[in-house]
Amino acid sequence: MVHTNSHADFVLHLTCCHKCNPYSAELFDAGPKIRTIPFLCSSASSATSAHQSKESTVQDYCKIVWDTCKDATIHNSPFQPPLQGGGRLPSSSSKLTDAWQSESDFCTSFGGAPSNRSVCFSGSTVSFNATQPSASPKGVCLERIDNGSYAYLNMVPHPDGSNRVFLGTQAGKIVLATVPDQGSGGTLQFSEAGLFVDLTDQVHFDSTFGLMGMAFHPDFATNGRFFASYNCDRTKSPSCSGRCSCNSDVGCDPSKLGTDNGAQPCQYQVVVSEYSAKGSSSNVSEVTSADPTEVKRIFTMGLPYTNNHGGQILFGPTDGYLYLMMGDGGQKGDPFNFAQNKKSLLGKIMRLDIDSTPGKFFEKASFVIC
Repeated sequence: MVHTNSHADFVLHLTCCHKCNPYSAELFDAGPKIRTIPFLCSSASSATSAHQSKESTVQDYCKIVWDTCKDATIHNSPFQPPLQGGGRLPSSSSKLTDAWQSESDFCTSFGGAPSNRSVCFSGSTVSFNATQPSASPKGVCLERIDNGSYAYLNMVPHPDGSNRVFLGTQAGKIVLATVPDQGSGGTLQFSEAGLFVDLTDQVHFDSTFGLMGMAFHPDFATNGRFFASYNCDRTKSPSCSGRCSCNSDVGCDPSKLGTDNGAQPCQYQVVVSEYSAKGSSSNVSEVTSADPTEVKRIFTMGLPYTNNHGGQILFGPTDGYLYLMMGDGGQKGDPFNFAQNKKSLLGKIMRLDIDSTPGKFFEKASFVIC
């Protein structure tokens, strides 16, 4: 004999303590009548249901409930007829056979089959997607699509959604190419114009320096705006004049750093600049070359050492912000703990509002400690 203390206890007993599914509300039909328990899967209902699914072939759970509980005394039973109209829970004990003459009567009221409005409960975990997941691949197939004419460091898909990509070299050249169809055996096809843009005069290229990233504005197809992240040498470029990341705000004195691979502290810097591909064309997607002249300087900062400086840039998928990823600044073990210092910009992801008023990009930046 089964004795439970409440309606909730009885339902918990029926579900055999299964873990609550976040979609469990779907077990209760969104109809005008308030249901106190879900539809119990019934073979009779499934046979006549126009919505066949995996659930329609499961065991007749409504019959199991009837056979198991019909003679059990249940306190505050959720199966009493008044509850089907939304009545209050009774305070007395009862059996299923007190209210229902047969399994057929009981399952007519409480049984059900899957429909486009709800699913039925079979006593086990409910699946809301009958599609079986595809088998995990056992490997990755690679196709060579270029013979190494350039040493590419970055690849960014064309914002127009075509099969074209922008490829960037560490030295600062960006080319536009068409990717061949998968399995075709083809190779990259470069635009007739050759280079999309050549930034080598602005980029300091060395073993750990160069063009670190490129990103195209979400509205590139209409405004032609794109951005490049690269390194510069302040001894060779007057515009390479950002504040040193080793400064008094972060408890660092650049005069005490010494040289690193022959370079003075913050001699090399990270730069984020904006460029334009709009030109005179009304359709930016057709443009195959851009002006290498910098339109706006977004960000410049001196690097304390010559390695571990990062520099990747990406646009957020929905927010329109430009994200700049910075390394910890170099040397073994980040000796000044820049990455964990909230006042330092090293070892951070910076979010830049490049659509704000000129000169205010960085004021609206936010940071994430890496």
